[in-house]
Amino acid sequence: MAETRTISASKGNSAGSEAPAKPQRTRITKRKANENLARSYFEALARRDADGMLEHWSDDGVVDLVPLAVLRGRAQIGAFFRELFAAFPDLETTVTRVAAGQNEVAVEWRMSATFSGEPFQGVEATGRPIEVRGIDLIEIEDGKNVSNTAYYDGMAFARGIGLLPAQDSGAERAVKGAVNAFTKARRAYADLRYRTAA
Repeated sequence: MAETRTISASKGNSAGSEAPAKPQRTRITKRKANENLARSYFEALARRDADGMLEHWSDDGVVDLVPLAVLRGRAQIGAFFRELFAAFPDLETTVTRVAAGQNEVAVEWRMSATFSGEPFQGVEATGRPIEVRGIDLIEIEDGKNVSNTAYYDGMAFARGIGLLPAQDSGAERAVKGAVNAFTKARRAYADLRYRTAA
């Protein structure tokens, strides 16, 4: 009887140690599938293939381009990337790091291009080169992207395309000086109105 109990206990421990292994394997498999989906999505981006990118999206997916806009649905997402690719026809995208979880993937990336094509967001092409780095946080459900929050330096992008003056340039100092002068004048005016009303 004692021997039977020992064997049963041993089998119980063995089964107990194997039971968590299956969910662990499932978690690893799901993470790997999510990583592969994100890499495939960015490969389409690197090819400047808007249709290939859209294949990765659910119909009601949402992209939050933090410095720029929120895009809702495949039509808006596709229109944005088609505009981007037309404006930057030599756009190169490099993935530098991918970290995948059960329902989300973080993708760190770098982009370089020349603003030499069509207008972008109402700005005519300046012919200037840009370099931008950022990170996308993609949420995945049932093998499709359902949301993506993309963080990048909007100021660096605006400087790169010529919308803002170069950092630490005389033009930037002049703009800062004008903004500061306007802010001080507005404060003085508000203070004067307050004192007059009192």
